Amino acid sequence: MTKKTRNWKPQTALVHGGTLRSGFGETAEAMYLTQGYVYETAQAAEARFKGEEPGFIYSRYANPTVDMFEKRMCALEGAEDARATASGMAAVTAALLCSVKAGDHIVAARALFGSCRWVVETLAPRYGIEATLVDGTDIANWEKAVRPNTKLFFLESPTNPTLEVVDIAAVAALANSIGARLVVDNVFATPLQQKPLQLGAHIVVYSATKHIDGQGRCLGGVILSDKKWIDENLHDYFRHTGPSLSPFNAWTLLKGLETLPLRVRQQTESAGKIADFLAEQPEIARVIYPGRDDHPQAAIVKKQMSGGSTLICLDVKGGKQAAFALQNALDIVLISNNLGDAKSLITHPATTTHKNLSDEARAELGIGPGTLRLSVGLEDTDDLLEDIAQALKAVK
Repeated sequence: MTKKTRNWKPQTALVHGGTLRSGFGETAEAMYLTQGYVYETAQAAEARFKGEEPGFIYSRYANPTVDMFEKRMCALEGAEDARATASGMAAVTAALLCSVKAGDHIVAARALFGSCRWVVETLAPRYGIEATLVDGTDIANWEKAVRPNTKLFFLESPTNPTLEVVDIAAVAALANSIGARLVVDNVFATPLQQKPLQLGAHIVVYSATKHIDGQGRCLGGVILSDKKWIDENLHDYFRHTGPSLSPFNAWTLLKGLETLPLRVRQQTESAGKIADFLAEQPEIARVIYPGRDDHPQAAIVKKQMSGGSTLICLDVKGGKQAAFALQNALDIVLISNNLGDAKSLITHPATTTHKNLSDEARAELGIGPGTLRLSVGLEDTDDLLEDIAQALKAVK
């Protein structure tokens, strides 16, 4: 049995949304570790493959546990339909490539995660898809990049790692005016603090590996949009290329969603306090945090985000040597390139997530040798502040 659809608030939807119970009436969602499904008759198999009879066919296409995760994400995001993928990059790649063909043109904000930028800059052109990267913080740059064959816009907001914020509504309006679609990677904001579909975006993608799991356990991703786009663009691509999410990971992500509001609220509160502390330290040249008034796009943040972020970008005076010294002196905060975890994590983008970019490209994005990205976890805020304060002594 499936829960009736109700006008639930996010906290309720994240506990009950999409729940599909078997005849046993289990409390926790069931984990359906199966590849295939059995039909009572040959006629029933034929009808199901024709789409005349509802039901599951093969877990590469759909699975009951994965279906629950997709429906719960739809309830949270306000989307009509979704497809869950094996990773965040599988979600990004599928959302982009199923939307365009040879001869089409993509415009993307240049501030992208390294692998996302590789898909746009390197992979897409191999298949005859043109791409242009722009400074996404100025809508005029998007307008200038439009060509007659522009079919897709792509952006992250806030961006990785410098937390730039793009005016999603403005880019969506431009996309609508030329008959293009806008894909938004919303992972840094989480679905709780920003709603791209409500702002006019057509497609939203997440790395569920991050806040949705939130405890460093598994990989996952999800693509959300209207049912028509998924049926006409994503469905066949997804079915035949096989980026599907495993049932075990889907079950893990369902458990993560239950506590997502509690975790994000605490992490955001701690991140705001830590950002304010870092901004006052003489060893720190710059702090970028969407919850602060000195954020470069503070007005847009207030317009389209309901909270700050769980992430902080900072520049340490003294470049790479000082940034490494700070990381190495931390006791609680761990060095890792993941984010959104219950554990606080810090990484040096120039030598990890964005190492494949040229020095010039990193400079364009504001990634310097002293830039660090801090993902704030669930530890006690005071303990984190003390850990950072003692680590700053190593920089001195």
